[in-house]
Amino acid sequence: MRIEEAHYSIIEIAEWVRSRELTVNKEYQRAAGLWPKTAKSYFIDTILKGFPFPKIYFHEKVDKERRRPKREIVDGQQRIMTMVEFLDNEFVLSNTSEFEGQSFNDLDEALQESFCTYPVSIDVIRNAERTEILEMFRRMNAYTLPLNDAEKRQSNFFGEFKSWVNKTLDEFSSIIVNWHVLSSRQILRMLDAELITDLALAIEDGIVSTSPAKLRAIYEHYDVDFNSRGIFDERIAGTLAFIRNEMSFIAGTHLTKTHVFFSLVCALIHNRWGLPDAQGSLGLAPTGEYWSSREDASTGLLKLASAHEEKDITQFGEYVAAASEGGNRANQRIVRTAWLCRALRGEFV
Repeated sequence: MRIEEAHYSIIEIAEWVRSRELTVNKEYQRAAGLWPKTAKSYFIDTILKGFPFPKIYFHEKVDKERRRPKREIVDGQQRIMTMVEFLDNEFVLSNTSEFEGQSFNDLDEALQESFCTYPVSIDVIRNAERTEILEMFRRMNAYTLPLNDAEKRQSNFFGEFKSWVNKTLDEFSSIIVNWHVLSSRQILRMLDAELITDLALAIEDGIVSTSPAKLRAIYEHYDVDFNSRGIFDERIAGTLAFIRNEMSFIAGTHLTKTHVFFSLVCALIHNRWGLPDAQGSLGLAPTGEYWSSREDASTGLLKLASAHEEKDITQFGEYVAAASEGGNRANQRIVRTAWLCRALRGEFV
């Protein structure tokens, strides 16, 4: 068996599919058409923006009768067929793409050319028997980390909610990355998607303990019909935009530790709109505003951050204990969110 790395343009691959020089080997690939439109659109958007995607694998043999190479798709059928379908104007892009509502023909000429000439990274397997190919993938998978719960959700769902999570991350990843809300390793393991999903759970159920089952349930519930998207955008995306635009003073403080940042977003949302069943547990009614004033809120928030960092329990002991424990249990979250709400209201000036 020999494996050679190659790069072929999308237009080349499309021509091979149309002429049947490239076919699907059904022994390795699932049935076509499994991706919904949202997943296809997000994938095409990835290409249009010039981002890479994982390698595709071909098995190349010689067609002795035609004396031409015969290529089979070993891994990558959904991606290849999506590229060809878009090139053939078989669908328009959904709201998971910046180019929503456009087909290939609707793109400007520069984008069309960029799409056609996009270099697809492919490993070509030659001189291999089926048993060797199967062993190759078995060995590759043997060195792959097991998927965590966040990765499983992103792998198993392709619907409206997942597309909203990805679009939200596209817009606000600068906060999560640059303010060190999550480490690079955590982001690579898709814990940023878990953070956004956890916030969506708070919009649905209030300040509750989280679990993989609860987070999976929200993906399932909104996989086809995400009728709450407008509310989620207003409250989660709107609040993250407010943090990005107005709260740069928290960068580099203990307020950007993942569990504290989560509670800060919840506090901002509760102050302005209220969270389900949270008024009683927090002892605070919504005010209709994120904060009383930037100056008073920043003073109070930075006092909490400093107490957390220094483990100073003289004034904010309850908050420091809940913030230092971390965790995603409801009782800890309620304490943190209540104190952060009060700081935003200017109570600690």
